Amino acid sequence: MWSSSQASTRGVIEAGRLEAGPSHFPKRPGPRNSSRLNLSRTYAIKSCSVGSRTGLCLGQCYQKKSSTCKCKLGWSSQQSSGLRHHLRLYSSASEAVLTSQSDFSKLVVGNEKIGVLLLNLGGPETLDDVQPFLFNLFADPDIIRLPRLFRFLQKPLAQFISVVRAPKSKEGYASIGGGSPLRQITDAQAEALRKALCGKDIPAKVYVGMRYWHPFTDEAIEQIKRDGITKLVVLPLYPQFSISTSGSSLRLLEGIFREDEYLVNMQHTVIPSWYQREGYIKAMATLIEKELSTFPEPQKVMIFFSAHGVPLAYVEEAGDPYKAEMEECVDLIMEELEKRGITNSCTLAYQSRVGPVEWLKPYTDETIIELGQKGVKSLLAVPISFVSEHIETLEEIDVEYKELALESGIKHWGRVPALGCEPTFITDLADAVIESLPYVGAMAVSNIEARQPLVPLGSVEELLAAYDSKREELPPPVTVWEWGWTKSAETWNGRAAMLAVLALLVLEVTTGEGFLHQWGILPLSR
Repeated sequence: MWSSSQASTRGVIEAGRLEAGPSHFPKRPGPRNSSRLNLSRTYAIKSCSVGSRTGLCLGQCYQKKSSTCKCKLGWSSQQSSGLRHHLRLYSSASEAVLTSQSDFSKLVVGNEKIGVLLLNLGGPETLDDVQPFLFNLFADPDIIRLPRLFRFLQKPLAQFISVVRAPKSKEGYASIGGGSPLRQITDAQAEALRKALCGKDIPAKVYVGMRYWHPFTDEAIEQIKRDGITKLVVLPLYPQFSISTSGSSLRLLEGIFREDEYLVNMQHTVIPSWYQREGYIKAMATLIEKELSTFPEPQKVMIFFSAHGVPLAYVEEAGDPYKAEMEECVDLIMEELEKRGITNSCTLAYQSRVGPVEWLKPYTDETIIELGQKGVKSLLAVPISFVSEHIETLEEIDVEYKELALESGIKHWGRVPALGCEPTFITDLADAVIESLPYVGAMAVSNIEARQPLVPLGSVEELLAAYDSKREELPPPVTVWEWGWTKSAETWNGRAAMLAVLALLVLEVTTGEGFLHQWGILPLSR
């Protein structure tokens, strides 16, 4: 399937084996969890030369133009003689040596129609949208993972949870204006990215596909088909890869691709994570530096990185690389700050946990209390996993955690804004897209000496296959029953209790009667 694009990672991803190349930053120690799959390093290295010239990393070929975008969105139906020369001289686009931005643009664009698909979570735009949004969220098997035998209960369980949680969630959204601003911000990021690409002579259309609310991913795909896009770059707006974010969106996209002949034949590539990119790191450091200057004693401020949490089992049992990528991301940002003479202490914690299962620790709320008890008086919160403002930043951090911090003895509180349309960030995303374009259906090329960034490439199917192959190597968390006060017995007892709850839930939903209806949690049947 997708033979036109699978060459981009063939030979690179084999049974979870990855070949890594140079990055912007000095070589760092290996991750603590050796079983994790580092999708951000999914590429191979090969050098090339033509005559006396050495192959250049494409990141070196871009010259900054005027910020005014003068090109019109469209594609030429004529293939230039310069492009024919490149294709005649070299066996593939990845072996071409580019001498100017004009040559580069001709090579990667030609008569192709280029599209960029931004993937994001989505959010309810009105209070009436909250309950159906929550249903879509909890109906996702990458969010709530049921045993295969009981997956038919996914939607009834999602309905139950969404109805129970909706009142509290509505209060949160009401406090930030009655809905999530995520769609408006993501649309603005898409337009800013389009202009940045246009300013680099890459006429591209940028689309937004949300996972759990409008515009849904399938709606974006339909528009991509109507526009006749022939090359597509899939860019999740999650800096770090996780099963529950980028992974969920890519699985949905995989299902859409499988069912559509047009999409099967369309070349595409995926940038699964980009937390290590220099532009992103510098943009985050700049925002932190700016907010530190607002404190009375900036050098005494604790930098508090707060990331969205995921269930611990995703990392320990399913091989999710999220935790390792998050820790490396924080290290890179702190290194950049040190270069600027900022040596504040920092810590990382995880927020937004849901349900009784154990999530990644330390938890944000518990860490804030501990910092107050240790005498920390100034705290700067950094929403490290969010590039847009939404309820987790505007309500959970700005209201709940600020209140908790002040109650815990912290006197000075600040919060770094999400990146939004920060120019350095948008420019870096544009560079990531541009770097990926020549490699749709080809292997990446780099000059090792240049130490420039590489874009991790791959088709949706191959990236997920690589992740799944790694996951399948891990032993199951519980294999047999063990009598006594053991982890095995506790797990199986928990599963039995869960099945009993699910059975009661099914009876409630199917009959329309029961204690949940009597208590008003579910509407009474009429």
